[in-house]
Amino acid sequence: MKVLLGLSGGVDSAISAYLLKKAGYDVTGGFMRNWDAMTNNDFLGNPTINDNQCPQEKDYDDAKAVAAKLGIPLLRCDFVKEYWDEVFSYFLSEYKKGRTPNPDVFCNKFIKFDSFLSYAKAQGFDAIAMGHYAKRGVYEGHNYLFKPKDLAKDQTYFLCQINEEQISSCLFPMSDITKVEARAIAKELGLSEVADKHGSTGVCFIGERNFRQFLHNYFPATKGQIIDVDNGKVLGEHMGVLYYTLGQRKGLGIGGVSGESDEAWFICKKDVTRNILYVAHGNEDEHLNSDRCEVTDVNWIGPKPENPLQIGVKFRYRQPDQPCTLTFEGDKVVLHYAAPYKAVTPGQFAVFYLEGRMLGGGIIDKTFYQGRRVDL
Repeated sequence: MKVLLGLSGGVDSAISAYLLKKAGYDVTGGFMRNWDAMTNNDFLGNPTINDNQCPQEKDYDDAKAVAAKLGIPLLRCDFVKEYWDEVFSYFLSEYKKGRTPNPDVFCNKFIKFDSFLSYAKAQGFDAIAMGHYAKRGVYEGHNYLFKPKDLAKDQTYFLCQINEEQISSCLFPMSDITKVEARAIAKELGLSEVADKHGSTGVCFIGERNFRQFLHNYFPATKGQIIDVDNGKVLGEHMGVLYYTLGQRKGLGIGGVSGESDEAWFICKKDVTRNILYVAHGNEDEHLNSDRCEVTDVNWIGPKPENPLQIGVKFRYRQPDQPCTLTFEGDKVVLHYAAPYKAVTPGQFAVFYLEGRMLGGGIIDKTFYQGRRVDL
């Protein structure tokens, strides 16, 4: 079987290539170029950013070195336009609304498991493969993703928007291996370029660079007031509400406030229209808790349940599954939590699980607490 593997220049995709070859597959690597830093105004007019902070070409060099050592061909696949149209435009649109998007989920949906898959089919490949920590399986006749062996690296959260056809077209060699084992194999194989290489942190097209600095290229800073949500007192000035996230404590620039306790302030609400940042201190539960949310843009695998379903939900990556009751109301999902939960954030993804099986996921649209909407 001819397989086109997404070879990123990291250790996981490198070991995926090795495992696929070992299993007898005819493997070709495909390096995806999704972001053009210069064309997208990433560095322009910003002297604090330099070429060393753009890892894409370094990743490509590492992918070439891995492909050469493993004896597989490497193709360079250009999806810059597709990424801008399907992923980055969504990212900008969500930030304009004051929400906190997760573009990595859409990158998987539209680029890695759509554009890359179509490219592979056009080139005569039988399947694609990825270095994600996820396991493919069939349950009652439907193709699902399951949690992998290494639960600490479980990446099914980021794959919640891919459909059955995309799942069935992809191999996941890292399903039964741990990250520690992957690094050990890389060292044994002499893959020094990736054996100890740290994985990407943060948003895929931003990498290690300052997030606020990056956003400034697309959203000019517009200063506004920071207001105590409890008494309406103006406490300071912010650089623009779009640069802050719900629950954030650091970087507010408030400091001690006369007549108030020394407890740290945190963001509890953003008013994008009026450009106001509301903060509170003390008990976070009072300001950040919710007990119900509505989820839109739902990707669901298999038949939709006609009755309420008891499931586990991840509201963010690397958190324990939260017990919830899921009910479909038309195309949207309503989640009632078993107990109030903190900082469920509109724009982020809620991902649904049942006994280790990922059922799908969607975008958190509205949050409620004791019948009152709290995300406004």
